[in-house]
Amino acid sequence: MNSVALALFKREARLIVALVVVAIALLLVIQLGSEIREDGTFGFDRWMMLALRQPDNLSVPIGPGWLRQVLVDITALGGVTALTLVTTAVVGYLVTAGRFATAGLLAAATISGSVLGHVLKLTFVRARPTIVPHFVDVNTLSYPSGHAMNSAVLFLTLGTLLARAERTRRRRIYILSVAILFTLLVGFSRVYVGVHWPTDIIAGWAVGGSWALLWWAIMLRLQQSQHLTERESIGDTADARSKSQLRPVADPLLAEDCDDAATMGRSPGM
Repeated sequence: MNSVALALFKREARLIVALVVVAIALLLVIQLGSEIREDGTFGFDRWMMLALRQPDNLSVPIGPGWLRQVLVDITALGGVTALTLVTTAVVGYLVTAGRFATAGLLAAATISGSVLGHVLKLTFVRARPTIVPHFVDVNTLSYPSGHAMNSAVLFLTLGTLLARAERTRRRRIYILSVAILFTLLVGFSRVYVGVHWPTDIIAGWAVGGSWALLWWAIMLRLQQSQHLTERESIGDTADARSKSQLRPVADPLLAEDCDDAATMGRSPGM
């Protein structure tokens, strides 16, 4: 009973912590959005974007010539098309594997994260930066970054799912590190190609990371609930079996000895 209560406490604690983190992230995003409206972050944003371009020619980024195309390709990983394909493929695999609850939660996490991002964009209505030329075409609002937020939700959620399936700590660390690296690369690429202010990316990471944490806690809670139910069912079955073993049963050997004794008692010599 104590182990079950402890497991229940840990399960609820994880969910509460996740909710607190989401609330803090949303408050930070709102506060940052207020600063943006008052141009309180413009100095930092402007400095960071100009630092990634050649001072004498803002249409040329810093770094080797091949880096521009690499980051243009990486930024596409956080786009709607790429994320939708990955989500559909993974959800399809989970369905074929019979893991319907996990498939539904993954789909819910990505869809709800995308909706939340659109709501925040419409709330703050921040325009795209124009101080440097863009390397990719964009036609939506800027704050928070949808690429940074949605990639954080999907990559970090997938990372936690894959990591839980691994037994060794080294493999779990590797999987989570790759998920974090992909999230960071997508966000950085959006600033590098000139289509987002740095604070857009920071807000996207904050909301996306906390959103992934929330859905991870929900998945873990459901899995542990199912596990505890199975343990209780097994415990009830074991109790039933132990009680049945205490009932008197006919022992063939004992019955045979009794029959022999009765036969000897009926013999003429006795």
